[in-house]
Amino acid sequence: MKLGNGSLSGLPLLRDYRSLRSSSFDRDGGNHDWWGLEPGEARTVLQSNEPGCVRHLWMTAGGGGPHFLRGLAIRAWWDGQAHPSIECPLGDFFGIGFGMHKDFVSLPLQMSPQDGRGMNSWWPMPFEAARIEIVNDNPEPVNLYFYLDYEQHPSRQPDEVGRFCCQWRRESPTDGWCTERLTNENLWDVWGKNPNLDGSGNYTILDAAGDGIYVGCVLSVDCFQRQANDWYGEGDDMIFVDGEPWPPALHGTGTEDYFNMAFCPRTEYCAPYHGLTVYSGNPNWNWKGKNSMYRFHIEDPIRFRKSIRVSIEHGHANKLSNDYSSAAFWYQLLPSSPLPKLLPYEGRIARPDEPEFG
Repeated sequence: MKLGNGSLSGLPLLRDYRSLRSSSFDRDGGNHDWWGLEPGEARTVLQSNEPGCVRHLWMTAGGGGPHFLRGLAIRAWWDGQAHPSIECPLGDFFGIGFGMHKDFVSLPLQMSPQDGRGMNSWWPMPFEAARIEIVNDNPEPVNLYFYLDYEQHPSRQPDEVGRFCCQWRRESPTDGWCTERLTNENLWDVWGKNPNLDGSGNYTILDAAGDGIYVGCVLSVDCFQRQANDWYGEGDDMIFVDGEPWPPALHGTGTEDYFNMAFCPRTEYCAPYHGLTVYSGNPNWNWKGKNSMYRFHIEDPIRFRKSIRVSIEHGHANKLSNDYSSAAFWYQLLPSSPLPKLLPYEGRIARPDEPEFG
């Protein structure tokens, strides 16, 4: 039995599986089709001890206060492993940071009308056994609606099939060194200072050990103070595979370049594999505030056999101090290493918007 292909070209292949769903429908036949989660409560949305694969996850939620998408978290355990392979705030998991929701479309993730409240994931998640839960770390109750569509398979997964993983990180603020404003007169002199020749100070998007493929990330940057030339980018992406030294084989040329955009983007845009979903700047302060973007390596997954560190500079040569957070997605063979401990609610919520610059 092979995992099969969920694309259009693979649809005519009549694979051997049973279609199943876990959902929040009202078991009494009424219209109370949501689950209530009290503060601190975790509820299991999928429990299976048979081989299978999650094919689609839809959720919407309400209540919980202004930061409820950061206060809700999704966790998943595969094949009886003691620690989760997925642990991430819900909004970031579905593609946008800061606990925000708004309409956007990519291939594996979408937030749909009204106002992005319908959150969808199409990442395939194969398993021998599975437990997925949602936990409410908000200070207020939350109402959760969900569909979780999955397959039950008649035999175990092939040995080479990895398990879906997701880790969330935040560094606020990043440790920048530049304190002077950049102008046409001093720009190149400042950029020549403190060259980054090892990548050790980069913001880490993913740090994992094992045998697998990296398939992308959501990165969110909050520019909360005037600095340098206000543009948060120019930071090169550096992806270190299997412990290789600097410069890694996968060394990029700048933040917007890694996310497949160009020239300090200020236009919200979404495409199947990349996009800028949130831009909060204004004519007085370009790139001010919250910026969220995604890059999915679906046509170009990055293979690693022992370890991977996906990193990006926070500004050229790590010169800027901003609020960085990210969700990284990958597949790997189990066992996997424990994920970084998820920050408590107070450490996850976004900074308040800063006053306008006069």
